[in-house]
Amino acid sequence: MKRFVVNIEAILLLVLLLLDMSYTYVADASRAPMEKREKEALYSAIQGFVGRWWNGSELYPDPCGWTPIQGVSCDFIDGFWYVTDLIIGTVRDNSFPCTRNVEFRHHLFELKHLKTLSFFNCFVSPAQRAISIPTQNWEKLAGSLESLEFRSNLGLIGQIPTIFSSLTKLQSLVLLENGLTGELPMGLGNLVGLRRLVVARNRFSGRIPASLGRLAQLLIFDLSRNSLSGSLPLTFGGLTSLLKLDLSNNLLEGKLPNELKNLKNLTLLDLRNNRFSGGLTQSLQEMVSLEEMVLSNNPIGGDLMSFEWEKMQSLIVLDLSNMGLTGEIPDTMAELKRLRFLGLNDNDLSSHVPPKLSAMPCLNTLNLYRNDLTGELQFSEWFYGKMGRRFAAWSNPNLCYPVKLMSTGRVPFGVKPCHQEAAISEADFKTKLGDENLNKDSHLVASLGFSSGANCGFWWGFIVKEIVIVFLLFDTFLWNYLGLIASLEFS
Repeated sequence: MKRFVVNIEAILLLVLLLLDMSYTYVADASRAPMEKREKEALYSAIQGFVGRWWNGSELYPDPCGWTPIQGVSCDFIDGFWYVTDLIIGTVRDNSFPCTRNVEFRHHLFELKHLKTLSFFNCFVSPAQRAISIPTQNWEKLAGSLESLEFRSNLGLIGQIPTIFSSLTKLQSLVLLENGLTGELPMGLGNLVGLRRLVVARNRFSGRIPASLGRLAQLLIFDLSRNSLSGSLPLTFGGLTSLLKLDLSNNLLEGKLPNELKNLKNLTLLDLRNNRFSGGLTQSLQEMVSLEEMVLSNNPIGGDLMSFEWEKMQSLIVLDLSNMGLTGEIPDTMAELKRLRFLGLNDNDLSSHVPPKLSAMPCLNTLNLYRNDLTGELQFSEWFYGKMGRRFAAWSNPNLCYPVKLMSTGRVPFGVKPCHQEAAISEADFKTKLGDENLNKDSHLVASLGFSSGANCGFWWGFIVKEIVIVFLLFDTFLWNYLGLIASLEFS
Protein backbone atom coordinates (compact mmCIF):
# COMPACT_ATOMS: atom_id res chain seq x y z
CA MET A 1 0.00 0.00 0.00
CA LYS A 2 2.87 2.35 0.87
CA ARG A 3 4.58 1.66 -2.45
CA PHE A 4 1.32 2.50 -4.30
CA VAL A 5 1.05 5.85 -2.48
CA VAL A 6 4.65 6.69 -3.33
CA ASN A 7 4.02 5.98 -7.00
CA ILE A 8 0.95 8.22 -7.06
CA GLU A 9 2.90 11.02 -5.40
CA ALA A 10 5.70 10.58 -7.92
CA ILE A 11 3.23 10.79 -10.80
CA LEU A 12 1.68 13.96 -9.40
CA LEU A 13 5.14 15.48 -8.95
CA LEU A 14 6.02 14.65 -12.56
CA VAL A 15 2.77 16.19 -13.84
CA LEU A 16 3.38 19.40 -11.88
CA LEU A 17 6.92 19.55 -13.23
CA LEU A 18 5.68 19.18 -16.82
CA LEU A 19 3.04 21.86 -16.26
CA ASP A 20 5.65 24.22 -14.86
CA MET A 21 7.93 23.60 -17.85
CA SER A 22 5.01 24.18 -20.24
CA TYR A 23 4.07 27.44 -18.48
CA THR A 24 7.68 28.64 -18.62
CA TYR A 25 7.84 27.88 -22.35
CA VAL A 26 4.56 29.70 -23.06
CA ALA A 27 5.62 32.67 -20.95
CA ASP A 28 8.93 32.90 -22.79
CA ALA A 29 7.23 32.50 -26.17
CA SER A 30 4.63 35.18 -25.39
CA ARG A 31 7.45 37.68 -24.85
CA ALA A 32 9.27 36.58 -27.99
CA PRO A 33 9.44 39.01 -30.91
CA MET A 34 8.09 38.59 -34.41
CA GLU A 35 10.46 39.37 -37.25
CA LYS A 36 9.77 42.85 -38.58
CA ARG A 37 9.72 41.62 -42.17
CA GLU A 38 7.32 38.82 -41.27
CA LYS A 39 4.95 41.19 -39.47
CA GLU A 40 4.96 43.75 -42.31
CA ALA A 41 4.33 41.03 -44.89
CA LEU A 42 1.37 39.74 -42.86
CA TYR A 43 -0.17 43.21 -42.45
CA SER A 44 0.20 44.06 -46.13
CA ALA A 45 -1.17 40.69 -47.32
CA ILE A 46 -4.29 41.00 -45.16
CA GLN A 47 -4.80 44.64 -46.17
CA GLY A 48 -4.85 43.58 -49.82
CA PHE A 49 -7.90 41.41 -49.13
CA VAL A 50 -9.88 43.35 -46.51
CA GLY A 51 -9.15 46.93 -47.64
CA ARG A 52 -6.74 49.82 -47.19
CA TRP A 53 -8.63 51.02 -44.11
CA TRP A 54 -7.19 48.14 -42.11
CA ASN A 55 -4.13 49.12 -40.07
CA GLY A 56 -2.71 46.03 -38.41
CA SER A 57 0.08 47.76 -36.51
CA GLU A 58 -2.48 49.82 -34.58
CA LEU A 59 -5.21 47.21 -34.20
CA TYR A 60 -2.99 44.18 -33.61
CA PRO A 61 0.50 45.27 -32.54
CA ASP A 62 1.24 41.71 -31.37
CA PRO A 63 -0.46 39.47 -33.99
CA CYS A 64 0.94 36.20 -32.65
CA GLY A 65 1.00 37.03 -28.94
CA TRP A 66 -1.49 38.77 -26.67
CA THR A 67 -3.49 40.40 -29.51
CA PRO A 68 -3.83 37.65 -32.14
CA ILE A 69 -5.53 38.35 -35.46
CA GLN A 70 -8.68 36.38 -36.30
CA GLY A 71 -7.81 33.72 -38.87
CA VAL A 72 -4.07 33.85 -38.18
CA SER A 73 -2.12 31.14 -36.35
CA CYS A 74 1.57 31.22 -35.57
CA ASP A 75 4.34 28.91 -34.46
CA PHE A 76 7.42 29.57 -32.32
CA ILE A 77 10.47 28.79 -34.47
CA ASP A 78 14.12 29.54 -33.57
CA GLY A 79 13.15 32.19 -31.04
CA PHE A 80 10.68 34.06 -33.26
CA TRP A 81 6.97 33.91 -34.11
CA TYR A 82 6.09 32.98 -37.70
CA VAL A 83 2.73 32.76 -39.45
CA THR A 84 1.77 29.15 -40.21
CA ASP A 85 -1.98 29.42 -40.92
CA LEU A 86 -3.87 32.18 -42.72
CA ILE A 87 -7.64 32.12 -43.34
CA ILE A 88 -9.10 34.97 -45.39
CA GLY A 89 -12.87 35.62 -45.65
CA THR A 90 -16.04 35.29 -43.61
CA VAL A 91 -15.40 31.92 -41.99
CA ARG A 92 -16.77 33.11 -38.63
CA ASP A 93 -19.02 35.99 -37.59
CA ASN A 94 -16.06 38.04 -36.40
CA SER A 95 -13.87 37.29 -39.43
CA PHE A 96 -12.75 40.06 -41.75
CA PRO A 97 -14.94 40.35 -44.87
CA CYS A 98 -13.10 40.88 -48.14
CA THR A 99 -13.31 44.19 -49.95
CA ARG A 100 -14.65 44.44 -53.49
CA ASN A 101 -11.24 45.47 -54.82
CA VAL A 102 -9.27 42.53 -53.45
CA GLU A 103 -5.71 41.99 -54.57
CA PHE A 104 -3.09 39.30 -54.11
CA ARG A 105 -0.07 41.25 -52.93
CA HIS A 106 3.38 39.76 -53.32
CA HIS A 107 3.83 40.00 -49.53
CA LEU A 108 1.58 36.94 -49.16
CA PHE A 109 4.31 34.78 -50.66
CA GLU A 110 6.95 36.08 -48.25
CA LEU A 111 5.42 34.17 -45.31
CA LYS A 112 8.08 31.49 -45.54
CA HIS A 113 6.67 29.16 -42.87
CA LEU A 114 3.06 29.23 -44.12
CA LYS A 115 1.49 25.76 -43.98
CA THR A 116 -2.22 26.48 -44.44
CA LEU A 117 -3.78 29.09 -46.72
CA SER A 118 -7.57 29.34 -47.12
CA PHE A 119 -9.95 31.74 -48.87
CA PHE A 120 -13.62 31.38 -47.96
CA ASN A 121 -16.40 33.50 -49.45
CA CYS A 122 -13.92 36.22 -50.32
CA PHE A 123 -14.23 36.72 -54.10
CA VAL A 124 -18.01 36.71 -54.20
CA SER A 125 -19.24 38.54 -57.30
CA PRO A 126 -18.10 37.92 -60.89
CA ALA A 127 -20.40 40.76 -62.01
CA GLN A 128 -18.79 43.43 -59.82
CA ARG A 129 -15.15 42.38 -60.04
CA ALA A 130 -13.94 38.98 -61.07
CA ILE A 131 -10.44 37.89 -60.08
CA SER A 132 -8.12 35.05 -61.05
CA ILE A 133 -5.62 33.05 -59.03
CA PRO A 134 -2.11 34.52 -59.45
CA THR A 135 0.12 32.59 -61.82
CA GLN A 136 3.40 33.58 -60.19
CA ASN A 137 5.26 33.42 -56.84
CA TRP A 138 3.63 30.18 -55.62
CA GLU A 139 7.01 28.45 -55.83
CA LYS A 140 8.11 30.58 -52.84
CA LEU A 141 5.70 28.58 -50.67
CA ALA A 142 6.78 25.21 -52.05
CA GLY A 143 8.95 24.45 -49.03
CA SER A 144 6.17 24.83 -46.45
CA LEU A 145 2.60 24.92 -47.83
CA GLU A 146 0.63 21.77 -46.97
CA SER A 147 -2.99 22.91 -47.43
CA LEU A 148 -4.45 25.32 -50.02
CA GLU A 149 -8.19 26.00 -50.19
CA PHE A 150 -10.49 28.27 -52.19
CA ARG A 151 -14.11 27.71 -51.05
CA SER A 152 -17.33 29.47 -52.10
CA ASN A 153 -15.70 32.18 -54.23
CA LEU A 154 -18.07 32.64 -57.17
CA GLY A 155 -16.08 35.67 -58.34
CA LEU A 156 -12.92 33.57 -58.66
CA ILE A 157 -12.56 32.81 -62.38
CA GLY A 158 -9.92 31.58 -64.79
CA GLN A 159 -7.91 28.40 -64.78
CA ILE A 160 -5.85 26.50 -62.22
CA PRO A 161 -2.31 27.90 -62.52
CA THR A 162 0.16 25.34 -63.82
CA ILE A 163 2.62 26.60 -61.20
CA PHE A 164 0.60 24.73 -58.59
CA SER A 165 2.60 21.68 -59.65
CA SER A 166 5.57 23.16 -57.77
CA LEU A 167 3.77 22.87 -54.41
CA THR A 168 5.15 19.41 -53.80
CA LYS A 169 4.48 19.45 -50.04
CA LEU A 170 0.74 19.89 -50.51
CA GLN A 171 -1.40 17.33 -48.73
CA SER A 172 -4.75 19.02 -49.36
CA LEU A 173 -5.90 21.00 -52.41
CA VAL A 174 -9.53 22.14 -52.24
CA LEU A 175 -11.08 24.28 -55.00
CA LEU A 176 -14.74 24.02 -54.05
CA GLU A 177 -17.67 26.02 -55.43
CA ASN A 178 -15.84 28.70 -57.38
CA GLY A 179 -16.12 30.01 -60.95
CA LEU A 180 -12.98 28.29 -62.24
CA THR A 181 -12.91 27.06 -65.85
CA GLY A 182 -10.66 25.30 -68.35
CA GLU A 183 -9.05 21.90 -68.16
CA LEU A 184 -7.41 20.28 -65.16
CA PRO A 185 -3.63 20.69 -65.56
CA MET A 186 -1.52 17.58 -66.07
CA GLY A 187 0.92 18.92 -63.47
CA LEU A 188 -1.47 18.08 -60.63
CA GLY A 189 -0.17 14.55 -60.98
CA ASN A 190 3.19 15.76 -59.60
CA LEU A 191 1.62 16.45 -56.19
CA VAL A 192 2.28 12.89 -55.06
CA GLY A 193 1.87 13.78 -51.38
CA LEU A 194 -1.78 14.77 -51.77
CA ARG A 195 -4.25 13.13 -49.41
CA ARG A 196 -7.24 15.20 -50.53
CA LEU A 197 -8.07 16.64 -53.97
CA VAL A 198 -11.42 18.42 -54.27
CA VAL A 199 -12.28 20.55 -57.32
CA ALA A 200 -16.07 20.17 -57.16
CA ARG A 201 -18.73 22.69 -58.23
CA ASN A 202 -16.73 24.67 -60.74
CA ARG A 203 -16.90 24.81 -64.56
CA PHE A 204 -13.99 22.59 -65.48
CA SER A 205 -14.18 20.82 -68.84
CA GLY A 206 -12.13 18.43 -70.93
CA ARG A 207 -10.79 15.01 -70.00
CA ILE A 208 -9.50 13.88 -66.63
CA PRO A 209 -5.67 13.84 -66.83
CA ALA A 210 -4.20 10.34 -66.72
CA SER A 211 -1.40 11.76 -64.55
CA LEU A 212 -3.79 11.92 -61.57
CA GLY A 213 -3.44 8.15 -61.34
CA ARG A 214 0.01 8.76 -59.81
CA LEU A 215 -1.51 10.13 -56.60
CA ALA A 216 -1.09 6.86 -54.74
CA GLN A 217 -1.53 8.46 -51.30
CA LEU A 218 -4.83 10.14 -52.17
CA LEU A 219 -7.70 9.44 -49.76
CA ILE A 220 -10.42 11.86 -50.92
CA PHE A 221 -10.95 12.54 -54.65
CA ASP A 222 -13.89 14.76 -55.66
CA LEU A 223 -14.36 16.11 -59.20
CA SER A 224 -18.15 16.31 -59.01
CA ARG A 225 -20.44 18.98 -60.52
CA ASN A 226 -18.30 20.10 -63.44
CA SER A 227 -18.43 19.48 -67.20
CA LEU A 228 -15.65 16.90 -67.45
CA SER A 229 -15.95 14.52 -70.39
CA GLY A 230 -14.35 11.44 -71.89
CA SER A 231 -13.69 8.08 -70.26
CA LEU A 232 -12.08 7.28 -66.94
CA PRO A 233 -8.28 6.94 -67.21
CA LEU A 234 -7.02 3.39 -66.81
CA THR A 235 -4.40 4.84 -64.46
CA PHE A 236 -7.10 5.20 -61.79
CA GLY A 237 -6.15 1.69 -60.78
CA GLY A 238 -3.10 3.25 -59.12
CA LEU A 239 -5.22 5.13 -56.54
CA THR A 240 -4.87 2.24 -54.13
CA SER A 241 -5.25 4.30 -50.93
CA LEU A 242 -8.46 5.97 -52.04
CA LEU A 243 -11.40 5.99 -49.61
CA LYS A 244 -13.88 8.23 -51.44
CA LEU A 245 -14.27 8.82 -55.19
CA ASP A 246 -16.96 11.26 -56.35
CA LEU A 247 -17.20 11.97 -60.09
CA SER A 248 -20.94 12.65 -60.13
CA ASN A 249 -22.71 15.26 -62.26
CA ASN A 250 -20.31 15.44 -65.18
CA LEU A 251 -20.35 14.31 -68.84
CA LEU A 252 -18.13 11.24 -68.41
CA GLU A 253 -18.77 8.28 -70.69
CA GLY A 254 -17.56 4.86 -71.75
CA LYS A 255 -17.32 1.59 -69.87
CA LEU A 256 -16.16 1.48 -66.27
CA PRO A 257 -12.54 0.24 -66.42
CA ASN A 258 -11.58 -3.11 -64.91
CA GLU A 259 -8.72 -1.34 -63.13
CA LEU A 260 -11.22 -0.09 -60.55
CA LYS A 261 -10.91 -3.48 -58.86
CA ASN A 262 -7.58 -2.30 -57.43
CA LEU A 263 -9.36 0.20 -55.17
CA LYS A 264 -9.65 -2.24 -52.30
CA ASN A 265 -10.01 0.48 -49.64
CA LEU A 266 -12.74 2.50 -51.36
CA THR A 267 -15.85 3.10 -49.23
CA LEU A 268 -17.72 5.61 -51.44
CA LEU A 269 -18.14 5.44 -55.22
CA ASP A 270 -20.48 8.10 -56.65
CA LEU A 271 -20.76 8.18 -60.46
CA ARG A 272 -24.39 9.32 -60.80
CA ASN A 273 -25.58 11.70 -63.51
CA ASN A 274 -22.99 10.88 -66.17
CA ARG A 275 -23.09 8.93 -69.47
CA PHE A 276 -21.37 5.68 -68.53
CA SER A 277 -22.42 2.58 -70.47
CA GLY A 278 -21.36 -1.01 -71.12
CA GLY A 279 -23.04 -2.81 -68.24
CA LEU A 280 -21.96 -3.48 -64.66
CA THR A 281 -18.30 -4.43 -64.93
CA GLN A 282 -17.20 -7.40 -62.84
CA SER A 283 -14.46 -5.25 -61.32
CA LEU A 284 -17.04 -3.52 -59.12
CA GLN A 285 -17.73 -6.68 -57.15
CA GLU A 286 -14.03 -6.85 -56.23
CA MET A 287 -14.33 -3.55 -54.33
CA VAL A 288 -15.24 -5.35 -51.14
CA SER A 289 -14.87 -2.30 -48.86
CA LEU A 290 -17.56 -0.29 -50.65
CA GLU A 291 -20.26 1.06 -48.33
CA GLU A 292 -21.97 3.41 -50.79
CA MET A 293 -22.20 2.71 -54.52
CA VAL A 294 -24.26 5.26 -56.44
CA LEU A 295 -24.45 4.72 -60.22
CA SER A 296 -27.90 6.19 -60.89
CA ASN A 297 -28.83 8.14 -64.03
CA ASN A 298 -26.30 6.52 -66.34
CA PRO A 299 -27.24 4.49 -69.47
CA ILE A 300 -25.13 1.58 -68.21
CA GLY A 301 -27.64 -1.13 -69.13
CA GLY A 302 -27.23 -4.86 -68.66
CA ASP A 303 -28.69 -7.07 -65.95
CA LEU A 304 -28.18 -7.83 -62.27
CA MET A 305 -28.16 -11.63 -62.38
CA SER A 306 -24.51 -12.11 -63.41
CA PHE A 307 -23.21 -9.99 -60.55
CA GLU A 308 -22.00 -11.71 -57.35
CA TRP A 309 -23.72 -9.41 -54.88
CA GLU A 310 -22.87 -11.62 -51.92
CA LYS A 311 -19.25 -10.46 -52.19
CA MET A 312 -20.18 -6.88 -51.30
CA GLN A 313 -21.04 -7.40 -47.65
CA SER A 314 -20.02 -3.87 -46.64
CA LEU A 315 -22.66 -2.14 -48.77
CA ILE A 316 -24.97 0.26 -46.92
CA VAL A 317 -26.26 2.30 -49.87
CA LEU A 318 -26.85 0.89 -53.37
CA ASP A 319 -28.48 3.20 -55.93
CA LEU A 320 -28.91 1.67 -59.39
CA SER A 321 -31.93 3.72 -60.47
CA ASN A 322 -32.50 4.88 -64.07
CA MET A 323 -29.72 2.80 -65.58
CA GLY A 324 -31.61 0.86 -68.25
CA LEU A 325 -31.30 -2.40 -66.31
CA THR A 326 -33.24 -5.41 -67.57
CA GLY A 327 -34.06 -8.92 -66.36
CA GLU A 328 -34.85 -10.11 -62.85
CA ILE A 329 -33.92 -8.96 -59.38
CA PRO A 330 -31.53 -11.63 -58.03
CA ASP A 331 -32.19 -13.39 -54.72
CA THR A 332 -28.52 -12.86 -53.84
CA MET A 333 -29.19 -9.17 -53.17
CA ALA A 334 -30.92 -10.28 -49.96
CA GLU A 335 -27.50 -11.37 -48.66
CA LEU A 336 -26.44 -7.74 -48.27
CA LYS A 337 -27.06 -7.74 -44.53
CA ARG A 338 -25.89 -4.15 -43.90
CA LEU A 339 -27.83 -2.57 -46.77
CA ARG A 340 -30.16 0.29 -45.76
CA PHE A 341 -31.02 1.85 -49.11
CA LEU A 342 -31.73 -0.06 -52.33
CA GLY A 343 -32.74 1.96 -55.39
CA LEU A 344 -33.82 -0.02 -58.45
CA ASN A 345 -36.51 2.34 -59.72
CA ASP A 346 -36.87 3.69 -63.28
CA ASN A 347 -35.44 0.62 -65.02
CA ASP A 348 -36.87 -2.20 -67.16
CA LEU A 349 -36.74 -4.92 -64.51
CA SER A 350 -39.28 -7.70 -64.90
CA SER A 351 -40.52 -10.91 -63.26
CA HIS A 352 -41.34 -11.18 -59.54
CA VAL A 353 -39.90 -9.40 -56.51
CA PRO A 354 -37.82 -11.82 -54.38
CA PRO A 355 -39.56 -12.40 -51.00
CA LYS A 356 -36.12 -12.64 -49.34
CA LEU A 357 -35.68 -8.88 -49.65
CA SER A 358 -38.06 -8.36 -46.72
CA ALA A 359 -35.70 -10.32 -44.46
CA MET A 360 -32.80 -7.89 -44.89
CA PRO A 361 -32.22 -6.73 -41.29
CA CYS A 362 -31.12 -3.14 -41.98
CA LEU A 363 -33.20 -2.26 -45.03
CA ASN A 364 -35.30 0.87 -44.53
CA THR A 365 -35.76 2.16 -48.11
CA LEU A 366 -36.64 0.01 -51.12
CA ASN A 367 -37.44 1.78 -54.40
CA LEU A 368 -38.89 -0.41 -57.16
CA TYR A 369 -41.24 2.03 -58.87
CA ARG A 370 -41.51 2.49 -62.64
CA ASN A 371 -40.40 -0.96 -63.75
CA ASP A 372 -42.20 -3.93 -65.32
CA LEU A 373 -42.33 -6.15 -62.23
CA THR A 374 -45.12 -8.71 -62.11
CA GLY A 375 -46.86 -11.16 -59.83
CA GLU A 376 -47.94 -11.10 -56.21
CA LEU A 377 -45.84 -9.40 -53.58
CA GLN A 378 -45.12 -11.88 -50.80
CA PHE A 379 -44.16 -9.48 -48.06
CA SER A 380 -45.75 -9.50 -44.62
CA GLU A 381 -48.01 -6.96 -42.97
CA TRP A 382 -45.15 -6.24 -40.56
CA PHE A 383 -42.84 -5.34 -43.46
CA TYR A 384 -45.27 -2.82 -44.91
CA GLY A 385 -45.82 -1.32 -41.47
CA LYS A 386 -42.08 -0.98 -40.92
CA MET A 387 -41.34 0.53 -44.33
CA GLY A 388 -44.36 2.76 -44.90
CA ARG A 389 -43.88 4.85 -48.02
CA ARG A 390 -40.18 4.03 -48.01
CA PHE A 391 -41.30 0.92 -49.87
CA ALA A 392 -42.12 2.38 -53.30
CA ALA A 393 -43.41 -0.01 -55.97
CA TRP A 394 -45.94 2.08 -57.84
CA SER A 395 -46.10 2.18 -61.67
CA ASN A 396 -45.63 -1.58 -62.04
CA PRO A 397 -48.98 -2.33 -63.75
CA ASN A 398 -48.79 -6.11 -63.32
CA LEU A 399 -47.69 -6.09 -59.68
CA CYS A 400 -50.21 -6.69 -56.87
CA TYR A 401 -50.51 -7.60 -53.18
CA PRO A 402 -52.69 -10.27 -51.49
CA VAL A 403 -56.30 -9.23 -50.98
CA LYS A 404 -56.21 -10.41 -47.35
CA LEU A 405 -53.93 -7.50 -46.44
CA MET A 406 -56.66 -4.99 -47.25
CA SER A 407 -58.34 -5.56 -43.87
CA THR A 408 -55.12 -4.66 -42.00
CA GLY A 409 -54.66 -1.26 -43.61
CA ARG A 410 -50.99 -2.01 -44.15
CA VAL A 411 -50.60 -2.32 -47.89
CA PRO A 412 -47.97 -1.10 -50.39
CA PHE A 413 -48.87 2.40 -51.51
CA GLY A 414 -49.81 2.70 -55.18
CA VAL A 415 -50.00 -1.07 -55.78
CA LYS A 416 -53.36 -2.71 -56.56
CA PRO A 417 -54.73 -5.76 -54.74
CA CYS A 418 -54.55 -9.02 -56.67
CA HIS A 419 -57.63 -10.27 -58.62
CA GLN A 420 -59.24 -6.84 -58.68
CA GLU A 421 -59.96 -5.09 -61.95
CA ALA A 422 -59.97 -1.51 -60.72
CA ALA A 423 -56.45 -0.18 -60.44
CA ILE A 424 -55.22 3.18 -59.26
CA SER A 425 -54.21 5.24 -62.23
CA GLU A 426 -50.75 6.74 -62.14
CA ALA A 427 -52.16 10.24 -62.38
CA ASP A 428 -54.46 9.71 -59.39
CA PHE A 429 -51.62 8.13 -57.46
CA LYS A 430 -49.27 11.03 -58.03
CA THR A 431 -51.96 13.36 -56.74
CA LYS A 432 -52.23 11.30 -53.54
CA LEU A 433 -48.47 10.99 -53.24
CA GLY A 434 -48.09 14.75 -53.28
CA ASP A 435 -44.38 14.88 -53.81
CA GLU A 436 -42.89 12.41 -56.23
CA ASN A 437 -39.42 13.35 -55.06
CA LEU A 438 -40.11 11.78 -51.65
CA ASN A 439 -37.26 9.31 -52.09
CA LYS A 440 -34.99 11.41 -54.29
CA ASP A 441 -32.12 11.65 -51.79
CA SER A 442 -33.22 8.90 -49.44
CA HIS A 443 -29.87 7.16 -49.73
CA LEU A 444 -28.31 10.10 -47.91
CA VAL A 445 -30.74 9.61 -45.04
CA ALA A 446 -30.32 5.87 -45.14
CA SER A 447 -26.56 6.22 -44.86
CA LEU A 448 -26.83 7.96 -41.50
CA GLY A 449 -27.35 4.67 -39.73
CA PHE A 450 -30.77 5.04 -38.09
CA SER A 451 -32.12 1.51 -38.28
CA SER A 452 -33.12 -1.24 -35.93
CA GLY A 453 -31.63 -4.69 -36.00
CA ALA A 454 -28.23 -6.20 -35.42
CA ASN A 455 -25.10 -4.65 -36.90
CA CYS A 456 -26.96 -1.74 -38.48
CA GLY A 457 -25.47 1.06 -36.36
CA PHE A 458 -22.76 2.30 -38.73
CA TRP A 459 -22.00 5.58 -36.95
CA TRP A 460 -22.42 4.06 -33.50
CA GLY A 461 -19.93 1.36 -34.39
CA PHE A 462 -17.50 4.01 -35.63
CA ILE A 463 -17.81 6.00 -32.38
CA VAL A 464 -17.28 2.89 -30.26
CA LYS A 465 -14.17 2.07 -32.28
CA GLU A 466 -12.75 5.55 -31.68
CA ILE A 467 -13.49 5.34 -27.94
CA VAL A 468 -11.68 2.00 -27.72
CA ILE A 469 -8.64 3.45 -29.53
CA VAL A 470 -8.51 6.43 -27.16
CA PHE A 471 -8.85 4.13 -24.16
CA LEU A 472 -6.04 1.88 -25.37
CA LEU A 473 -3.78 4.87 -25.99
CA PHE A 474 -4.46 6.24 -22.50
CA ASP A 475 -3.95 2.80 -20.96
CA THR A 476 -0.60 2.44 -22.71
CA PHE A 477 0.41 5.96 -21.60
CA LEU A 478 -0.48 5.23 -17.96
CA TRP A 479 1.39 1.93 -17.80
CA ASN A 480 4.46 3.48 -19.41
CA TYR A 481 4.55 6.17 -16.73
CA LEU A 482 4.01 3.66 -13.95
CA GLY A 483 6.87 1.63 -15.33
CA LEU A 484 9.06 4.73 -15.49
CA ILE A 485 8.34 5.61 -11.84
CA ALA A 486 8.97 2.04 -10.76
CA SER A 487 12.31 1.94 -12.54
CA LEU A 488 13.34 5.23 -10.94
CA GLU A 489 12.37 3.93 -7.49
CA PHE A 490 14.31 0.67 -7.76
CA SER A 491 17.38 2.20 -9.37
